[in-house]
Amino acid sequence: MAAAANLHHHRHPHCLLLLLLPLSSCLLLFQPVGGIPTTLDGPFTPATRAFDRSLRRGSEDVPLSDARLAPRARPPSPEQISLAASANPTSLWVSWVTGRAQVGSHLTPLDPTSIRSEVLYGARPSSSSAAGAGEKEEDGYPHVARGSAEVYSQLYPYPGLLNYTSGVIHHVRLSGLAPSTRYYYRCGDSSLKAGLSEERSFTTLPAPAPGAYPRRVAVVGDLGLTGNSTSTVDHLARNDPSLVLMVGDMTYANQYRTTGGRGVPCFSCSFPDAPIRESYQPRWDGWARFMEPLASRIPMMVIEGNHEIEPQGHGGAVTFASYSARFAVPAEESGSNSKFYYSFDAGGIHFIMLGAYVDYNRTGAQYSWLKKDLQRVDRAVTPWVVASWHSPWYNSYSSHYQEFECMRQEMEGLLYQHRVDIVFSGHVHAYERMNRVFNYTLDPCGPVYIIIGDGGNIEKIDIDHADDPGKCPSPGDNHPEFGGLCHLNFTSGPAKGKFCWERQPEWSAFRESSFGHGILEVVNSTYALWTWHRNQDTYGEDSVGDQIYIVRQPDKCLLQPTSVISRDCPSPGCPSLSSSSGAQQAVQNGELLWATCMILISTVLKEHLYFY
Repeated sequence: MAAAANLHHHRHPHCLLLLLLPLSSCLLLFQPVGGIPTTLDGPFTPATRAFDRSLRRGSEDVPLSDARLAPRARPPSPEQISLAASANPTSLWVSWVTGRAQVGSHLTPLDPTSIRSEVLYGARPSSSSAAGAGEKEEDGYPHVARGSAEVYSQLYPYPGLLNYTSGVIHHVRLSGLAPSTRYYYRCGDSSLKAGLSEERSFTTLPAPAPGAYPRRVAVVGDLGLTGNSTSTVDHLARNDPSLVLMVGDMTYANQYRTTGGRGVPCFSCSFPDAPIRESYQPRWDGWARFMEPLASRIPMMVIEGNHEIEPQGHGGAVTFASYSARFAVPAEESGSNSKFYYSFDAGGIHFIMLGAYVDYNRTGAQYSWLKKDLQRVDRAVTPWVVASWHSPWYNSYSSHYQEFECMRQEMEGLLYQHRVDIVFSGHVHAYERMNRVFNYTLDPCGPVYIIIGDGGNIEKIDIDHADDPGKCPSPGDNHPEFGGLCHLNFTSGPAKGKFCWERQPEWSAFRESSFGHGILEVVNSTYALWTWHRNQDTYGEDSVGDQIYIVRQPDKCLLQPTSVISRDCPSPGCPSLSSSSGAQQAVQNGELLWATCMILISTVLKEHLYFY
């Protein structure tokens, strides 16, 4: 017994060392990989990457004669097909246009009741989907949905300005869909020869759940239709998103005649004596055709910007005619009475789209809706809340500096109270990411504000900062196209007694004047990877302009008690690990490795106690 005990005692250090070797190797796996920072490392020292003078600040508009903007189908076949998410993933909107738009002085609008609005769809490709467009396919799809159609006009009752009336715009809402499921569809009028589109497909978003997220969410603003815009969309499509957020200023149709396609600074190059700026509506048709390959398979969620105002009629009394007619958004489904603000769920993310160009005061309908919408959010089901609107509240560029202070002062407290995690805006034609901030003060519980208005439009990139010598605008500059002026002189902090900072503000973490787009990959209920891709970089996963993990701290940043609506994840809507994104797989693999390490640690302890 003594000999055995002695042998046991002497072999213990060597065996323990052998057991610790795999444990040490396991722990090495948890060292930071790639050096991607997290918001927990912040607040970050403000950084500016200088504008690359070898790059052009802008580019010319793509002409309407370009093949990418030309009609792909002859009437009555559908064209300009696009998708939009509904309030939840069991439904989805399909939109398209039939017939030809008209431009001229005396126009006869098309009759929207003259053609059906139908979508034929199912979870399997139609057995006869290879047939030519227009053949009747009702028997090939188990479901048919019908919707509504409309026509809008852009009217200029002034000599020389050309009126416009659209093709027939169709909107159909599909319902009863299973989340995270691929569907195949054709849209149009099945009663007409050549009345249906070719077969397309889409994948529904995951059901609300804390462990289910869209693979990638692309975010882009102020896109336009220039050479830079096409580069942005090409890079965005290569990133293969499952959802696109378009944060305003889509086509710049209201500047196509104004700029003449070359950035000419005139009010109306075609008609210089016109009392109102012309909005050349055929640009909307060309833009929608250009976006169709992407938008017909991936939901694209839009919110209005100032370039969508497009005043028309005597005195510009009619506004937003194009935006209101062309886009289907889940306004009614989310309890909103306006297409200018709405919300929807995509897995464990609750998206809120707000309108900067409609009443945002605390006594108004939008504020009342926003308050109710935030109160309904169940963070146990949708942990992330992401808000978007066009005009930024935090911006250190000279362009649009403090332009929407009135909106910030009305709404910021409500978003902070409900711990909105991320805010995306455009309007400023550059990129800027903020440190977490509330009321111009660094705050670990404030949202991460990101300006992504660098899609590539005709107005060129913004390069001047409000803190650059001689670049601070006056309080009378940057007058918003909606709402009043609420500019501030700061009473505390580094900008005390000033309208502008004398250096990059402490709430501005990183800024750069380059065209591009962003990708959001939510990993789990606390981590989300944000990546900004610049157009000038060679496409690739390792080519990023800015990258950070945005980390929620729900235990530290407590929500006030709210009433919630329970939403379950219906089977088979909860996606499996096989449908996860790269970022999700990395974390899930990490969780598996961590479990393995825990087993090793337990084994070491047991062996240690046994030997001892």
